[in-house]
Amino acid sequence: MVEVALETERGTGRGGWKQDPAGVQSDILAVATAEFAANGLAGARMDEIAAKTRTSKRMIYYYFGDKEGLYRRVLEEAYRKVREGERNLDLENLPPVEALTGLVEFTFDHHSSNPDFIRLVMIENIHHGAFLSQSNLIGSLNAGAVEKLEAICRRGKKEGVFRDDIDPLELHWLISALSFFNVSNRATFSLIFGERLYSAAGQASLRRHVVTMVVRFAVKLD
Repeated sequence: MVEVALETERGTGRGGWKQDPAGVQSDILAVATAEFAANGLAGARMDEIAAKTRTSKRMIYYYFGDKEGLYRRVLEEAYRKVREGERNLDLENLPPVEALTGLVEFTFDHHSSNPDFIRLVMIENIHHGAFLSQSNLIGSLNAGAVEKLEAICRRGKKEGVFRDDIDPLELHWLISALSFFNVSNRATFSLIFGERLYSAAGQASLRRHVVTMVVRFAVKLD
């Protein structure tokens, strides 16, 4: 069945298309991410997504089932990328404060550099998390975020650096909230107060201060 579908697709005349299911799916997901982030689930059009990829609408449906299935995969891929970035951080061998600093910096930078991720999360919140709740992957994908903080907090408490009552989940919430707002509310914030905080210097200053706030929240006071 898949061979027939692929052979049909190769005959459509889309230049440069090769029998590369993984590459084609990656291409579809990249285009769909931008479309869903810009237009939401209701506003995104499969014809538009297909027109911007190396394949056809028929093959998009073949790989992802329907528009909702494609949207769900886009969400999963967006979360997979941020969690993969966190996993690749070499924090285990750093002192607790430096490890926490590195994680905060990564989160701030990731969100700032990936506004589509923030928009997708905002859109999914409009849907009350309905599509994330249908995913079999989201729970396992995101477990690592808190587990990494749990490890950092354990070391920080053991070394007497962090407060004994610090909660890794609360810490994750704080890091996410500060980094998320920087992107989610940029349009309205800059319209009302100007673009100063969104210049290169403004963003560098916010990044430093977000790190300072989170670290000071976690460390034990003398």
